[in-house]
Amino acid sequence: MAMDDGTRDLGAAGRAAPQPPGAPEPGAPQPRRRGRLLRRSVIGLLVVAAVSGGVVVVVGQPWRSHDTATAQPNAGTGTAVVQRTSLSSGMRLGGRLDYGTGVEVTGQGRGTVTRLPAPGDVIKPGGAVWEVDGKPVVLFTGERPLWRELAEKMPDGPDVKQVKRNLVDLGYASGLGLTVDEKFTAATTVAVRRWQKALGLEQTGKVEPGRVVVVPMPVVRVKEVTAKLGQQLADGTVLQVTGPELVATVQPEDDQLPQFAPGSTVSLELTGGATAQGRVRGFTRSGDGRSGGGDGDAGGAGDSQKATVTIKVTDQQAARKALKNGQPGVTVTVTDRSAKDVLVVPVTALLALAEGGYGVQVVHDGRAPALVPVKVGLVANARAEISGGIREGDRVVVPS
Repeated sequence: MAMDDGTRDLGAAGRAAPQPPGAPEPGAPQPRRRGRLLRRSVIGLLVVAAVSGGVVVVVGQPWRSHDTATAQPNAGTGTAVVQRTSLSSGMRLGGRLDYGTGVEVTGQGRGTVTRLPAPGDVIKPGGAVWEVDGKPVVLFTGERPLWRELAEKMPDGPDVKQVKRNLVDLGYASGLGLTVDEKFTAATTVAVRRWQKALGLEQTGKVEPGRVVVVPMPVVRVKEVTAKLGQQLADGTVLQVTGPELVATVQPEDDQLPQFAPGSTVSLELTGGATAQGRVRGFTRSGDGRSGGGDGDAGGAGDSQKATVTIKVTDQQAARKALKNGQPGVTVTVTDRSAKDVLVVPVTALLALAEGGYGVQVVHDGRAPALVPVKVGLVANARAEISGGIREGDRVVVPS
């Protein structure tokens, strides 16, 4: 029976069809058929995902010629199931999990350090960061440290607004009708006294610069403690803090940096096999102070000649588990192409056809493999998207 690709069906018993009059004798050289399969090594379908842009290069490497698409598979071959799944290709870079670069927190005023937090402690606004002379120094959220004592009838300023915002957020202005502005009013004094009473402090209605620590993060995690118990506070660094969430950091080359636009989504593969999504916060460059975009802490330390990209990790539980198990490594993938809900086979199942294009050999129970031409789409991670005459669950021949 004639096949669409021009080959002959030998039948189950391997008997050749009768030769037409004038046909060459068996064993004589045969003319080359247009539809003949040039069987090419699957190993010859080499996929190279260029780091700079996920460029795919396909290189053919010839197998020996074979005149039939329905021959039994060669020794050393096996089969693989056609699967329906999703594929993606792109740039992959190795990185690590961390809490980011620490932000130095400086003490103000004088006194003896009587209590310090431990590395790993998480402190929320309104909580004590450390103690001086047995009195708490409290965490406030804001963009600038206090530089003067705040009290009623003082000149207006952004530092007043910052303190009022914290008092309102912490619930000490309830029922006072306090407006969050730059004026230190009588209502502000009442709110401050409530706050002082809750802390066990003298209720002066005034806010001293050394009584609060202002950081630009809603919640902090202690990374490192610099000061020591019993030492005199002398306007120096007391500790370093980061945000409370783990981040992934990578150091791409400068020509790869545009693919890490702040706010863009990347895929993360944690050591141990867990996967998660990530969102690019921005980047910093150690040594020259430059930074780009971002809405959070800077990345971890590394080569000062490269930019460090910081990525927020969505699955914090999986990230903390990996870090706890001593597995800080992470692979970051920036996807440039994707194909969803498609039929996929190993690239080694693809056979190059003499007339161009590719086919696969489909195995049916009790019958010899049959060549089926296919259209090849996205190739990634040693798998190829195919379509045309193939169904999910079919089995195709692959080298074993």
